[in-house]
Amino acid sequence: MSLSDSWAVSQPTATRMSAAEAVFADLRDAIVSGQLEIGSKLPAESALAARHGVSRSVIREALRSCTALGLTETKTGRGTFVVRDRVTGDLDIGNYEARELMEARPHVEIPSAGWAAERRTDEDLQILTDLTDRMRREDDHQAWVALDGQFHTAIARAGKNRVFEAIIVDIRGALTRQSETLNLVARRREMSNIEHDAIVAGVRSGQYQQAADAMATHLDAVRGAVQSLSR
Repeated sequence: MSLSDSWAVSQPTATRMSAAEAVFADLRDAIVSGQLEIGSKLPAESALAARHGVSRSVIREALRSCTALGLTETKTGRGTFVVRDRVTGDLDIGNYEARELMEARPHVEIPSAGWAAERRTDEDLQILTDLTDRMRREDDHQAWVALDGQFHTAIARAGKNRVFEAIIVDIRGALTRQSETLNLVARRREMSNIEHDAIVAGVRSGQYQQAADAMATHLDAVRGAVQSLSR
């Protein structure tokens, strides 16, 4: 039995967190501690699912976050391998790096929020309010992440600038991947809900600066969470 296989059949430490957070924390601890060494192949999804008593979809969430942090790499037809034992580089989220997103987003989303305050319709505001209400009540991690993507798209749409809306739609997949990883690693969901509420309050106020400032605060918090991953 290999080291990774023996680790897979041992019992993880119980923690108070979501299933995906628990799987990710277990994997990251095993990699950082050397229980899963650089170059070793991770156990099959079925073995990881049995170890934690969760579905394979939960395992895939955690594995995506490990890959995004640069700890693992999935090779088609061969499996997922440990490539680093600590976070040393930029967060990799699909077609973009976190650095690229964080450099671009303020130039699009801050003015979009401001214009949404000035240009939104009653229907736009109702959509945003409904989304934040649903996010606050949502317990399912993946469902919350999907709503997060819808929220940022709805802000851009309410701003009535089709160029900015098209940009957000284009990068929405990367935004969702980033949100998924930060929620697992930095447990950002509760604070994101609070920040989203402030953005909607700014849009409701009709005041450009209030909405723009609320979006800037949110993006600053996201940037801080991303930067904390490699410390």
